[in-house]
Amino acid sequence: MVHATPFLLVLSLAMLAPALSARKSTPAQCVLDGRWTDDQSSIMTIEPVSAECDLKGSYVRDVPETENKLVESPLLGYRDCTDQTQPIFGFTVNWKSSDSVTVFTGQCFVGEDGKEVLRTMWLLRSHEDSIKDDWKATKVGTTVFTRQSQEEE
Repeated sequence: MVHATPFLLVLSLAMLAPALSARKSTPAQCVLDGRWTDDQSSIMTIEPVSAECDLKGSYVRDVPETENKLVESPLLGYRDCTDQTQPIFGFTVNWKSSDSVTVFTGQCFVGEDGKEVLRTMWLLRSHEDSIKDDWKATKVGTTVFTRQSQEEE
């Protein structure tokens, strides 16, 4: 029986190791709702996500050519309900300051520093009066949003 004790100890550790390493690799929860800021100092607000995974909110950006400068535009979209920790999502913004609409798609991540970030790719479609100008109507880009701190709200 004395010889069995080290064997049982090693066997127990071998059985526990996968469970312990799985806990370490589970990503932290990333929550979409709240206030987010992009690199242009625009503010996006996403309301609490519905049970159907609908997104609603607003996007406020500084528009220099307008009198009020800050223009709020509606945001509508969806998030994927299958990934509860770092969800993928898509939304559309109907810009009130111009004849354009932008669609965003991306994923919510929690970085190694514990901070949430939304990494997105977008297509912006502007209105053109002629089909010959269609070539210049769509722009493509990326935007990274960071959660706005409590002090900034």
